[in-house]
Parts: sequence; C-alpha cells; structure tokens
Amino acid sequence: MKKLPLGQICDFELKQLKIFKAVTDCGGFSAAENELNISRPTISNHIATLESRLNLVLCKRGRGGFTLTKEGEVVYEQTCKLLEQLEQAGNIINNLGERPAGKLRIAISDTFSTDLRCKLPEIYRKYYQQAPDVELLISVEHMTITEQKVLNNQLDVAMIPYHHRLEGLNYIHLFTDDTYVYCGNQHALFDMEDLNISDKMINESKLIHAGLDPHDEVYSQLSQMNPSGSSYFYESRIALLLSGCFIAFLPEEVAKPYVEKGLLKPIAKDRRNFRLGVAVISKKTIQQNRARDLFLDVIKKIHMESEAPY
Repeated sequence: MKKLPLGQICDFELKQLKIFKAVTDCGGFSAAENELNISRPTISNHIATLESRLNLVLCKRGRGGFTLTKEGEVVYEQTCKLLEQLEQAGNIINNLGERPAGKLRIAISDTFSTDLRCKLPEIYRKYYQQAPDVELLISVEHMTITEQKVLNNQLDVAMIPYHHRLEGLNYIHLFTDDTYVYCGNQHALFDMEDLNISDKMINESKLIHAGLDPHDEVYSQLSQMNPSGSSYFYESRIALLLSGCFIAFLPEEVAKPYVEKGLLKPIAKDRRNFRLGVAVISKKTIQQNRARDLFLDVIKKIHMESEAPY
C-alpha cells in the first residue's frame, strides 16, 4: 500500500477520523446520526472530505449496506489506536494536577444502577465531592463485552455479575445473589404446589437463558433443561416470563417486586438454584489513573461491610 498523504494530524483531521470511527462503530451513516448529533449529509461530507484527503475509498455505502474497504479497515484500526493513545496521554496529564480530572468511563450491567445493594448514589456522591472535575461517562452493557472493553482500555471500571475471574482483571466483590427459576402467573406451573412440580415438568418447559457460557454449577442444571431462547438483560427476560410461555433463572432481588405483585413465582427453589457474585472490575495495570483509583477507593470504603466472597 502506498504511503497515505495525511501529513500532520490537526484538529480538523482528528474530527474527521472520530466521525469515521463513529460511523464504523454504528454500522452506517443513518445509525451514526444520533450518536454524533449531526445530520446524515454532514456526516457524508466529512467522510468524503477525509477520503479525498487520504486519496482512498474507506467504505462502501448504498443498498447493499455499509462496509469498510480493506484500506478503510486499516485506517479504522489505526484511528482506534490513535484515539486510545490520545486518551491515555490526557489521563496521564490530568494525573499531574492537585485533584483528578478528565473522563472516567464506567459500565453498569443490567439493573445495577437502581439496585440499592450496589449503593451507586452514595458512591457517586462521595466521589463527586472529592473529584468534581471528573466527567463521568456511564453506559449499560453486556457482561462479556464489558470485560473485554476493560481489558482493552475502552472502559476504566465496570460493575458486573460474575462466576469466574479473568487473569488481567482486579475484582472488588460487592455481594452475592441467590438465583432461582421463575415462571409468570400465566404459566402452567404457576398455580401448582412445588411438591407436585416434577423435574420432568421443569425440564420440558421452555427456558430463556442468559446466553453466556455457564459455569459448572449452572451447566449441571441447564444441561437437562429445554433452552428455547436467550436474553442477557433481566428486563427482557421478565417480559418473556410474563407472557406465560417460558421459565427463566433470575436473581431473587431482581424478581422480588414482581413476586410481591403476584406476577412471578419461584419454582423448585430447593432443586434449581445457584449463587452469582457481583463485583466491580478494573484492569490490572501499573499505569496510574487517579480518577479511576479514587473511584475504586470510594467503592471499597462504602462496601467495607459487604459480605466476603464465596
């Protein structure tokens, strides 16, 4: 490949590269409109200008959908590395001040934002009192995606359910969930007494599972059941349960409001159950990040009385 005639990268080129990355991450121009908060014609003009500047075709767009060319894949990869290096440099510089500054990227899994056991409002309040100059960037994401993003320096901190520990991550255990099988009040098993619900009935019921590779304790139960769909997020699993067509595993505290309203019911609690930890994860690294490290310290102090890891 011939050398790209980019020369020095100034603010204008950097802006165009960021737009190109956003369009690629979103999978097309239309999908990137909301992400970038600019119109599709404006996005198209920026990409066209970048392509003209590089003398390359970066992507194909049309009825066949959005795809990167081979050159576009290289530019995208290098753009990701460049933006990551710029962010890391910014964090290092921000660590030189009297108090943390810059951005802190946090991912929260599923319902943890409103789970009182996570104590997030208190964590945010204590943290903001000590680091008012830090911009918090918070998203809700899938557990496996979250783990990889923390390892790849795309996230600083994440709060996830976990049943294993990855070598490159640090874990702060917060609490443990007791997880049971539930059915909705329209399901055939709902009005039956547990003593009359056989393993055969449970195993033949259509099961919605989380879509993750189960650990041994869970696999021993799932292997005999009837997986009929998957959904990682609890809210979508609950909607499927309320249809009366499925059963699913849920943490007891997540299901509790629906159980109290008579909408869900745990079945065979003594036979179908497992425990699932909840932890805050961060990457093992020697690189200082005062914004991240302070956030982790605040979590440790607030959860000091938390139960010990199982």
